[in-house]
Amino acid sequence: MIPCVQSILLFTLVALCGPFERMLQNPQTNVQRSEATSLFGQPLIPPPLPPTVKARLDSQYAAARATYDNNPNDADAIIWLGRRLGYLWRYREALEVFSEGIAKHPNDARMYRHRGHRFITVREFDKAIADLEHAASLIRNRPDEIEPDGAPNPYNIPTSTLNSNVWYHLGLAYYLKGDFPNALRAYRECMKFLTNDDMLCATADWLYMTLRRLSKHDEAQAVLNPIRADMKILENHSYHRRLLMYKGELTPDSLLSPQTRLRRENASDLDLATQGYGVGNWYLYNGDTTRATAIFQRVVSGTHWAAFGYIAAEADLKRLRDK
Repeated sequence: MIPCVQSILLFTLVALCGPFERMLQNPQTNVQRSEATSLFGQPLIPPPLPPTVKARLDSQYAAARATYDNNPNDADAIIWLGRRLGYLWRYREALEVFSEGIAKHPNDARMYRHRGHRFITVREFDKAIADLEHAASLIRNRPDEIEPDGAPNPYNIPTSTLNSNVWYHLGLAYYLKGDFPNALRAYRECMKFLTNDDMLCATADWLYMTLRRLSKHDEAQAVLNPIRADMKILENHSYHRRLLMYKGELTPDSLLSPQTRLRRENASDLDLATQGYGVGNWYLYNGDTTRATAIFQRVVSGTHWAAFGYIAAEADLKRLRDK
């Protein structure tokens, strides 16, 4: 090849490769990036966000990033940067931020609590359990504290605390692994730190389901005693309705009615993951595997794969397949 032509081609290839390499390095440009792998080995891609939602989340992330850049050693700045990345489905980056936070603040339980949560999201349950067990050891005998919401409810009233979130997510990680005895231990501990009806309903729901999996039917029934239709619920309406279903005050079909948006063609994937899993699980531990499987499959056919209900449906489908 003529040397000058060879040089021109080389220059052209370098010029073309530059933007491509930058695209691979920039997770916001490479929109098809995989943030996790499903329990069936499939790549999980972030779904597109509605433009108004993305604009709001981008703005909140930019503010968190600016705060962090001004003081990268501040624990709160690190936590909020990681949380804002998570809300944008940038889970791998969020995990890196929380790992940085752990290196800088190894005795701050919040770092392990949030990293543990995101390890659940990306289906790395053993790592989640290790982080959350360590967080539990760090909060032992320490005063509890309110945890501010990243996505506040309509009343702008936080409903959870650091201690309740550590034990709640630890119970979930064990539940997703199918380790129901340890899930029971965690949820029992979580019940000690509840301060409102929202967290009571969220924890009681997973505790009830765990007890049913362990065939502790009388204990499961006792969990439902404080549940009433007139509870003051600010955000956990799906959990409340499921608990009323367990009590027999609502039917499973009523939770899948048009008013819950689960039978409509335009039902939201988050609605389906949250409400659908509880109903499918109710059928499962009451012996109707066929109907449970159908509901679980519908849940995982959606796009909101970060929802706890979606992950739980995925875990149960895998257990049913592997039997």
